[in-house]
Amino acid sequence: MPAPISLASYDYVPETKADLEWAELPTVDLSKLDTDEGKREQARVLIDAVRTKGFFYVTGYAIAQERIDAQFGIGQRFYELPLEEKLKLEPDLESGDYNGYRPAGRRSVNERSGLKDRTEVFNIPKFIPHFAAKHDHYPPVLADNLAEIEQFARDLHKHVLDPLLDLTSIALGLPESYLRDLHKYENLSEDHLRYMKYTQYNEAETEALGGLWVPGHTDLGTYTLLARQPVAALQIQDPVTGRWSWVKPQDKTFTVNACDALSFLTGGYIRSTKHRVSAPPADQRHVDRLGLLYFARPQNDLVLQTIAEAPALKGLQNEFERLGERVPTMAEFVVAKQQWQQQKGRKAGETILPGFVEQIYQ
Repeated sequence: MPAPISLASYDYVPETKADLEWAELPTVDLSKLDTDEGKREQARVLIDAVRTKGFFYVTGYAIAQERIDAQFGIGQRFYELPLEEKLKLEPDLESGDYNGYRPAGRRSVNERSGLKDRTEVFNIPKFIPHFAAKHDHYPPVLADNLAEIEQFARDLHKHVLDPLLDLTSIALGLPESYLRDLHKYENLSEDHLRYMKYTQYNEAETEALGGLWVPGHTDLGTYTLLARQPVAALQIQDPVTGRWSWVKPQDKTFTVNACDALSFLTGGYIRSTKHRVSAPPADQRHVDRLGLLYFARPQNDLVLQTIAEAPALKGLQNEFERLGERVPTMAEFVVAKQQWQQQKGRKAGETILPGFVEQIYQ
């Protein structure tokens, strides 16, 4: 039986030397939250970031880099397994279940070239009784490291997500624990840890794809946390100018973006940010890209209506409310968007729930 992953088991590729148009993103420092003034200051940084950029870096969290490295090592070992082993963990994707393994090649990336996607996804749900069966049949590379995987996911939630939710509540004029209380780890929700692999295309294929691996989209939860990954590929769209720019990897940070549910809860005051995955620059195009992410969701039974008691949100409405449609719960929105996302022939402009039209951005 393989030994648990060593804490020094993952080697990062060098960062690109290409002169790219990097996004100028602010940094929220969680080490400065030990005073009320520090919290207010970082809340101002956060709310300005999510309202003007949609993305920011977070640093100062109580998680050692060695533990993050270990998760990359586990993810790498998982993707080295034979395809038939990984396919044993494939859920019923068409029904909207996404906890488990999604193989590459499910949809065309470019209709003219006929090239299929080369993106593999493995989602690990929360370690609560509702999802216990999902954790029962993992291969040894996961099973032998499951205690650390669980603790890492819980620590991300506690030491990164919860402080960000507190700062968001402060910025909205709500009690500090308001949003954190809607995201308690023990509550039933669709938060998950993800290992994600983008396999390279050759130069001719990259040209045929127009340099784009994954088209622009928004995430469906509240915040997404992305561990530093030195292969440059993530691009974000400026909500004001519409220009796409690259997100630069920053040491000892997570990159964070605001998502659909947070936009609903704030009546659009916080934007759900459009982002896409480009082919890496030429000096990194020969390597595959491994991602480590944590997707946050509020509790499943939460109705995604604008938070009326937030002073900053007075008079605002989300798209469901403006159109007089029934506002869905988080669970209903997750299923609707996941069913659309997992479709092999999905199209932009489709109404996935009355009042919400899903889009694909180029």
